Amino acid sequence: EVRVSDFCREGSMVDIAAITKGKGWQGHHTRWHTHLLSHKNSKHRRNIGTLGNFMPGYVRNTVPQSGQLGYHQRTEYNKRILRIGDDGKDITPNGGFLHYGNVRTQYLLVHGSIPGPTKRLIRLRDASRAGFVKLEKAPELTYISKESKQGV
Repeated sequence: EVRVSDFCREGSMVDIAAITKGKGWQGHHTRWHTHLLSHKNSKHRRNIGTLGNFMPGYVRNTVPQSGQLGYHQRTEYNKRILRIGDDGKDITPNGGFLHYGNVRTQYLLVHGSIPGPTKRLIRLRDASRAGFVKLEKAPELTYISKESKQGV
């Protein structure tokens, strides 16, 4: 069994890879953020303006089309580890985390966002693009909110 404390320390930089939240089949307007057509447009406003030229006789892969949105592997670079702990009582909000519950085992506080829904498996590795970031000591946390996140 590999523990987080064996792999990294507080204040170090890591890369986090995970599978993002799945959104299912979405149209090109939602998926690629294309512009809505004019209100004077005939029939449909959310259609794409054109699928491309007459030649070549196929639709190129650069044309925004509908398809799967989410459930893709993404890597977040250069995330700082704020705290590694063994007891979750000092970070668990009243009523527990939404869609997760109470933290009972070893935990990791990260500065920034992590791809994917709650309870999804993530992978950590040493930061590959950290550059010249040099850390003398672990960051000092002054306040962690334990207010309930339910009903907000």
